[in-house]
Amino acid sequence: MFKTPDGTAYSLHGLKGTHPLILIHGLGLSRQLWAPFIPALSESFRVINYDLYGHGDSVAVSDILSLKVFSNQIVTLLNHVGEISAHIVGFSIGGMINRRFAMDYPERARKLVILNSPHNRGNDLQDMVEARAAKVQDQGVMATMPDALKRWFTPDYLAADNEGMELVKDWRMQVDSKSYAQAAWVLANGVRELIQSAPPLEHPTLVMTCENDSGSTPEMARDIATEIQWSQNIVVPKLQHLGLMESPAAFIKPILKFLESQT
Repeated sequence: MFKTPDGTAYSLHGLKGTHPLILIHGLGLSRQLWAPFIPALSESFRVINYDLYGHGDSVAVSDILSLKVFSNQIVTLLNHVGEISAHIVGFSIGGMINRRFAMDYPERARKLVILNSPHNRGNDLQDMVEARAAKVQDQGVMATMPDALKRWFTPDYLAADNEGMELVKDWRMQVDSKSYAQAAWVLANGVRELIQSAPPLEHPTLVMTCENDSGSTPEMARDIATEIQWSQNIVVPKLQHLGLMESPAAFIKPILKFLESQT
């Protein structure tokens, strides 16, 4: 593990000189989310895997968190490791951050991979997500965890008492409580600045979600893809929000195919 001067924890994998690839985990998780992906991705790319502010081994910052703050975190990280631009893979809030980054610094983003990321929720779901963010602020980082596990994993996975559930709980316990509450609010409200972005994104983009992801639905994924000219859209059958933990292979193969293509 390394750290930037501003306290971002990161790791590097693969050979310097290959195309840089940045991985962004989701809210309340950590860069360890990507462990099953690293071996395959690092064969072709210089993988830069990092923790969001207030998560994992990264420091909490005094700034009020926003998509812009998280976007600037990537710029600082790229500058620190000596890279001009990178492909950026983002899960959930990470798929919001990579869109914001591509809007803010279009010349520094190559291809985007947006995984299980929200978009226009409609009024009812938007109210529900904002209520969850408020609950975390009032009751602490673990207040929403029991319901979250049911939304994120399939019943069969939960019944099998898989290690993934314990990892998710451990990652949540590592977060800085103030940072988590702020980031939850960013997840709830940040979509508003991404819908019908002006100017529209023109980066080659792969948008993926899972068939039964109730918070980042197939309809949302289609809407994201519709708003980006050079985009592809894939819906993974049966799985829920953390399908990339239940079945990493269902994501790794299409991600590599997309990133390694010439378009």
